Parts: sequence; C-alpha cells; structure tokens
Amino acid sequence: MLEKLKHIENRYAEIEKRMESGELFADPAAYTKCAKEMKELEPVVLAYREYSKCCGDMGGALELMSDPEFKDLAHDEYSAAKARKEELEEKLKILLLPKDPNDEKNIIMEIRGGVGGEESSLFAYDLFRMYSMYAESKGWKIDVVNLNETELGGIKEISFVVEGAGAYSR
Repeated sequence: MLEKLKHIENRYAEIEKRMESGELFADPAAYTKCAKEMKELEPVVLAYREYSKCCGDMGGALELMSDPEFKDLAHDEYSAAKARKEELEEKLKILLLPKDPNDEKNIIMEIRGGVGGEESSLFAYDLFRMYSMYAESKGWKIDVVNLNETELGGIKEISFVVEGAGAYSR
C-alpha cells in the first residue's frame, strides 16, 4: 500500500510541476485533463502526507520517551499520533478503492405508492421527502420529472433525477 501511495504522490508532484511550468496553457484540453487528474489525486496525497507526518511524530515521540523530563508528554504525543495514524490508514484504504465508471453519472429514481390506498401514498410522499432532504444535505440537486399527487397530499407516483449524486464523497 505504501509503494502505491508513494507512486501516487510522485504522480501528483509531476502534474503539479507541469501545471506550474505553464506548458499546458497552450493546450486547453491537456490542461483540463491534468487539472482533473490532480483533483482526483489530491485527497489521497493529502491523507498520505498527513499519514507520513504521523509516522514522523511517532518516531520523534519515541526518541523523547528516553528523556525522563519529557516522558509523559512524549507518551501522550505518541498515543495521539498512533490513533490518528490508524484513522488515516482506514481512510487511505477507502480512498485507494477503484472507482466505479458510473460514479460521475446522475441517478433517476421512481417511487410509487403501492397497495394500501392513501396510507401508501402518504408513505411515498414521506419517502420522497426523505430522499430530497438527504440529497440536499449532500449538495445534490433534485429535478422532478413526473409527479402524480393525491387529494390528501400523498404521492401516487413520482420520478425524479438526482444530479451530482454520482460524485459522492468516499
């Protein structure tokens, strides 16, 4: 895993140098491609750099533990760095998972009130409202394509598009 992370960091640094050099400004397509790749690699690289910093902090704390004056402070620093390192290991494992090709696509959903009359229509309304609030909390946009309501405020059927849901944060 660490070798792959080093490779990703090197690739990120290479792209960063190309972006800073100005050679890409003449070719907008190449610039866009590099900027997109850099944006995709950035969360992994930042997490890896923080992981490396935690490893360094742990090493420094171990050295200070031999000094009686700093033993307690060094032990606390070591424990905090170790806990953070474990969190970052899990985060890096998730970030290194391969991406699904459908990640960038929108979602089309349909909800229909089933058998049960008005109660099922009210439940369908509650379900749509729940999905809407979740999408709003994630910063996604909902466009209603088709809506068939009942007299009491329920939903017989609804079709809607969730835009931006494919780009969920891992």
